[in-house]
Amino acid sequence: MPDLPIAEVLPAVRAALAANPLVVVQAPPGAGKSTALPLALLDEPWLAGQGIVMLQPRRVAVRAVAARLAEGLGEDMGGRVGSRVRFESRVSARTRLEVVTEGILTRRLQRDPELRGVGLVILDEFHERSVNADLALALLREVQGALRDDLRVLVMSATLDAALPGRLGAPLVASEGRAYPVTVRYLPLDPTGRVEDVVAAAVRRALADDPGDILAFLPGVREIRSAQGQLTGVDAAVLPLYGDLPLAEQQRALKPDPGGRRKVILATSIAETSLTIDGVRVVVDGGQSRTQAFDPATGLTRMVTSRITRDAATQRAGRAGRTAPGVAYRLWSERTHALLAESRPPEILDADLAPLTLELAQWGSPEPSDLAWLDAPPAPRIEAARTLLRGLDALTDAGRITPVGTRLLEFPTHPRLAHLLSSGAAAGLGSLAADVAALLEERDPLPPGSGSDLTDRAAALRLWRRRSVTRGDPAVLERVERLSRQWRRLLNVPADDEVPTSWDVGALIALAYPERIALARETQSGPPPGRFLLAGGQGAALPEGDALTGVATLAVAHLDARTAEAQIYLAAPIDLQLLREQAVWHDEVRWDTRAGTLIAQQERRLGALVLDVQPLRDVPVQQRVEALSGAIRSEGLHLLSFPAEAAQFRARIGSLRAWHPEEDWPDLSDAGLLATLEAWLGVALGTVRSRDDLARLDVRSGLSTLLPWNLTRELDDRAPTHLTVPTGSRIRLDYRADGEPPILAVKLQELFGLADTPTVDHGRRPVLLHLLSPAGRPVQVTQDLRSFWNSSYFEVRKDLRGRYPKHPWPDDPWSHRPMKGTTKRGV
Repeated sequence: MPDLPIAEVLPAVRAALAANPLVVVQAPPGAGKSTALPLALLDEPWLAGQGIVMLQPRRVAVRAVAARLAEGLGEDMGGRVGSRVRFESRVSARTRLEVVTEGILTRRLQRDPELRGVGLVILDEFHERSVNADLALALLREVQGALRDDLRVLVMSATLDAALPGRLGAPLVASEGRAYPVTVRYLPLDPTGRVEDVVAAAVRRALADDPGDILAFLPGVREIRSAQGQLTGVDAAVLPLYGDLPLAEQQRALKPDPGGRRKVILATSIAETSLTIDGVRVVVDGGQSRTQAFDPATGLTRMVTSRITRDAATQRAGRAGRTAPGVAYRLWSERTHALLAESRPPEILDADLAPLTLELAQWGSPEPSDLAWLDAPPAPRIEAARTLLRGLDALTDAGRITPVGTRLLEFPTHPRLAHLLSSGAAAGLGSLAADVAALLEERDPLPPGSGSDLTDRAAALRLWRRRSVTRGDPAVLERVERLSRQWRRLLNVPADDEVPTSWDVGALIALAYPERIALARETQSGPPPGRFLLAGGQGAALPEGDALTGVATLAVAHLDARTAEAQIYLAAPIDLQLLREQAVWHDEVRWDTRAGTLIAQQERRLGALVLDVQPLRDVPVQQRVEALSGAIRSEGLHLLSFPAEAAQFRARIGSLRAWHPEEDWPDLSDAGLLATLEAWLGVALGTVRSRDDLARLDVRSGLSTLLPWNLTRELDDRAPTHLTVPTGSRIRLDYRADGEPPILAVKLQELFGLADTPTVDHGRRPVLLHLLSPAGRPVQVTQDLRSFWNSSYFEVRKDLRGRYPKHPWPDDPWSHRPMKGTTKRGV
C-alpha cells in the first residue's frame, strides 16, 4: 500500500467517509483505488466490523480485481475477499469484502433493502455510467435516506464528470497518481479499410519498434479473431480478451506468459479499466467500440459500432504507463481526435430499460420519478419497456409487478429470456428452454452461411452434447452448454439430447419476443418470398436464399433494425394453429383508400398480424361513422361534394366570422369541419359504403345543424344570398370565407341611376361590383360606384357603344332609367 499513489490520499478518504454518507474518489489508472483502497478501509471504526461490497461493471473485472485483493492479503479467493458473478459465488463465512457485478447488488437489495451486515458499498469505474450502476446508486441513496443512515457509499473512477460531486452533494477526494509517461502517436491521415487490418499492421510495427507487451483494442470478437489470424507467426503469444471468453483463457491474457514470451492481447473495451495486465507498455487503439443501441419506436436493439470518446481514448492510452514508460498508437489523425465526443452519454439515456423498469416495479417505485437519479430515465423508453413487460404479463396496466414479473426476477437475465425459461418450463419444454436461452445469449456456434434457423443451432448443441459430429464451434458450444446447465439447474430439469422440433423452438422464441412473431407477406404481384410482417408492425426479411424462405409463420429472435426493413438473423418456424389459439377476434371496420370502399370484417389478430378473416354482417352505426370520419380526416374533405349552395353557406358564415370575431359564428373552415365531422355528418355516414355514396351526401343539411337557431335569421339578414338591383333583378352574391368583400356580378345597365355601392352586413360592407357588358363579360371592377359614374364610366361607354350599338349608353347615367336589355326591350 505505501508504494501506491492512493496511499497519499488515504487519510482524506478516511476522514471524508467518517463524516459523509457519500464520497467521490477520483484516481488515475494504477493508483490502487480498486486493488488497495478497499483493503485499507476494512478496519475503519464507522464500519463497525461490517462488510464491504464493491461493484465492478463486468464479470472479468470482478474476477481480476477480487484476485488482486485476495493476493494483497496473502489469501486465496473465498477467504476475507470473495466474489460473486452470475452463476458463480466464491465467498465464505469469513468474507468481509465482496467484489460483485452491479446486477448482483440489485438482487441483494431487492431481497434485503437494509443491506444487513454491509457498512460500505463501493461503485467502481462509475464513469461508465451503466444502467445498473445508475440504478444501484439511486436505490442506495433511498436506502440511506429511509433505512440506513449509517450506510456509506463510495463512488470511484479514473475519469469523472467535474460536476458529479456537486450533483451528488458529496465531497471529492482526488489522487494525482504516479503513472509513467505515455507517448501518444497519431496517424497523419485517418486510415481506410477494415479496422482489424489496420490494427494488425500496427501491432507488427510495434513488435519491431517498441519493447514490452502490447494491448490492442478492437470493437468485437469478430475483429479480434480476424486480427489474431493475421498475426499468426509473429514472435509473441497472441491472446484474445473479451467478456464471454472462458475464465482460463482470460487468465492467460492477464498473467505473464509462462514461457517468458512477449504477449499481444487483442481486447474489446473491457480492458479499458479495472484490469491490471502486467508488462503492457504499448497500446494500439483501433478507435472503435461496439455497444447496444435501443430504438423505443421499434422496440428493437441493435449493435452499433462507433468511434470511441476522448475520455475512453485517455483510459486506453493510460494502460501503457502502468509499470513503465510506454507508447500509445492511436490509429486516427490528431485532427479527428479533436472532433471526438468528450465522453460517452449515460447508458440509461440510450438503453433497453425493460430490466430496470421491472426492478423498479419490484422495488415499489413504478414511477422512476420516485427516486433521485443523476439522469432520469427517458419517459418514451420507460413506456416502451412497460409495453414489453405487459406483453410478458410481468406488469399490470397500472405498472405494478405481477406474480409472473416477480418470478421473472428470479432469473439473472433479461425479462424476455426469463419469460422464455419460466413459461417454457411450465409448458413441459424446460430442457429445450434452457438450450434456447443459452444459444440466444451466446455467440452463434455455427459458421457463417449456416442460415437463420435457430433449430439448427439447438440440434448442433445436442449432437455435441452426445459427442456426435457437428458443424458447430466446440469452444462456443462448450460455453452454451455451460450456460444451459445453469439454467437447467435453476429449472430443475435434466438435459435432453433429442433433436428438437422446429415448432417447439419457435414457440419458445415467441415467449421471449411476442412482438416478433412474423407472418409471410402476400407474394402475388407483391413482395418476393422471404419478406415478413412482424406482430409489432415492422417489416423484416430473411437473407436471400435462406432455408426458411418458404415458411409462412416465424418467431424471430435476432434481427438488425438498422434499415426500414429489418434483417432476420435467427428465427424458427412456429405453428400457425398455436398462433390462432393466442390471437383474438376483432371487428374491423375501416376505409380502403385504394378501392374507395368501406371494409367491414372480423379479423383474427395477433398484434399487427391478420391470421383469418370473415365478413362482418351487422356493422354498428357508430363503428361505421368512426371509420368513415377517420377516412375523411385522413384523405380530406375532397371526398365529399360541396354544391354551390353548400359552398356559399360556408362562405357566408366564414365572412361573418371574419368580420365579427367577437361573435359566436361557427367555424366552417376545412379544419373546423374535420374536427366536428361526427356532429354535422355522423347520421348521414351511417348508410355510406363507397366513395360514390360519400359524394352523394347532402352536406348542406348537415352544415345547417352547426348554425345555432338564433343566428339563422341573422345570417339571412346580414349575409343575404341575393341583392335586388334597380331593375328589380335579384342577383346572387358570391362570398369568400376569408372575409374579402362578396362579389356582385351585374350588368352595368341594370345599375343606371344607382349612386351608392350596395352593401351587406347591415350596411357595413360594400360589395365588390363586377360590372358586366350586355354579353355578361366583365368591363370594370369597383367598390365605389359613385366614383365610377363620375370618371371611368365615360371611357367604358366609348367601348361599349361601339360593341353594343343597340343598347343605350347615356351621357348621364345618373338620370337614365335602369335597363335589362336594348332600348326596345327596356326594363
